[in-house]
Amino acid sequence: MPSFHSFCLLPLLAVVALAAPAALDKRASPAVTLDDATFIGKADGKLNKFLSIPFGKPPVGDLRFNLPVPVDAYTGTHTVTSTGPVCPQQSLTVPILTGLASEVVDFVVNTFIDTIEPSDEDCLSLSVIVPDGTKPGDDLPVAVWIFGGGFENGSSNSDDGGVIVKRSMAMNKPTIFVSINYRVSAFGFLPGKEVKEAGVGNLGLHDQRLAFRWVQKYISQFGGDPTKVTIWGQSAGAISVALHMVTNGGDTEGLFRGAFMQSGSPIPVGDMEAGQADYDALVSQTGCAGTADTLQCLRTVDFEVLKKAMDSSPSYLSYQALNLAWTPRVDGVFLTDIPQKLVLAGSVANIPFVTGNCDDEGTLFSLASLNVTTDAEFRDYVVGNYIPSITEPELEKLLTLYPSDPTQGAPFGTGGSNAVSPQFKRLAAMQGDLVFTAPRRFFAQQRAAAQPVWSYLSKRWKSVPLLGSFHATDKLNSFGGGELTDYLVNFATGLDPNGKTVPAWPQYSVAEPKLMTFLGGLLKRTAITADDFRTDAMEYMTELSLKYPL
Repeated sequence: MPSFHSFCLLPLLAVVALAAPAALDKRASPAVTLDDATFIGKADGKLNKFLSIPFGKPPVGDLRFNLPVPVDAYTGTHTVTSTGPVCPQQSLTVPILTGLASEVVDFVVNTFIDTIEPSDEDCLSLSVIVPDGTKPGDDLPVAVWIFGGGFENGSSNSDDGGVIVKRSMAMNKPTIFVSINYRVSAFGFLPGKEVKEAGVGNLGLHDQRLAFRWVQKYISQFGGDPTKVTIWGQSAGAISVALHMVTNGGDTEGLFRGAFMQSGSPIPVGDMEAGQADYDALVSQTGCAGTADTLQCLRTVDFEVLKKAMDSSPSYLSYQALNLAWTPRVDGVFLTDIPQKLVLAGSVANIPFVTGNCDDEGTLFSLASLNVTTDAEFRDYVVGNYIPSITEPELEKLLTLYPSDPTQGAPFGTGGSNAVSPQFKRLAAMQGDLVFTAPRRFFAQQRAAAQPVWSYLSKRWKSVPLLGSFHATDKLNSFGGGELTDYLVNFATGLDPNGKTVPAWPQYSVAEPKLMTFLGGLLKRTAITADDFRTDAMEYMTELSLKYPL
């Protein structure tokens, strides 16, 4: 039954209801002019959002497995108030997560598996979020977000950029947020000699580059400054950022002036023909085997048939783990050599950058290999899955540097606990260093003398059973309104993460490789620590990576 106070409020509510339409009529929806078109977004009083604006023509028909093509000049009126389809996602099976709290399981699943949004091949779109009232000529800095997901999953709609923009406004450093879709899995990273010969490798990276060009052409209409663009990503998104730094001889083409990388650096990937078996399997399963032009045949295959074949390939949460089927590779066009060799050759954009890791990057990717329980099985896994050409002396040294002693494995610093299987912590240490931590240190040390570099290590969520400070937990620091949010806004604004609202973060140098370390516990604590842990192991891992790329 309504209370006395409810009845007293009814007349007031009636007045408000009658006045509301008039008030809403006076507040027009935000609009922006692009070419000869008007794009109408939505407002929430603080932010204006323009969602899923197409930047590339639908990559279907002959444009499937082909370089992206920019959209024609815009005309007409477009309402962009809701998110569009995501690029086709690879089906994932999450390993058994027994022993983990339900909220942790939910976080893992929601981080890595996109089951909510519909997907479609016509997915090359981006979204722009701006502070309310921003207009052309305001020349705000721009943060362009590249989502992660192992190059197999993810979308521009997965993360709330409004958190970043609102915080930037509170800091009096208003910043524009742009998030982009790009083709993933086989659609974006098909390997094989046929793909290399056709010059259509690394399509997902080409999609991103096209989106960067869109930003240069149009962001000023939203009030952004095209000369103040920072590209920023996590996991596959951070790896993408690094690869944009090393492509094209390090020439940014004026597309960006800074880079911010969370759990991703130039990775040890080799030639496209290393993935020939995955290409051949896709061709066989789609009925294209024996055709005169198998690549052209794949362009004509029914989508559902192609998707089913793609889904049968191993994902990054499978036993194969970080030996990805669909990943950036040396194609002679976007990547002319192994990314780390490009770094050694000086093919790096000379811009300020931030790069960091979670402490236990490899734990999540080791849950599918719990059946590896003996030293002999660990040896076989390393050789069979990652380094088939390794010599016996090299293997012995690697095994010594990554011992079976659980106190030296990941989650690091947890003693003998979390040893869910006899080799789990050993596998987690090795895999995390191979793909994430060793490449991050290598990149920072190679470039710190030539350009401004800041590096971090996140040790938060260390108490999570089995996983510790696992891969992607640093997103909670950036999109969750932690210190990384402020550091990002500061960096996008002035190419330096430091500012009044956060602890001082010293620049990284070879002589003094200092890390901003985010510590766990109930309180947000930080410390400056030395980047000198597992030195022998990671230096050797880098040596092997250069010799035996994935």
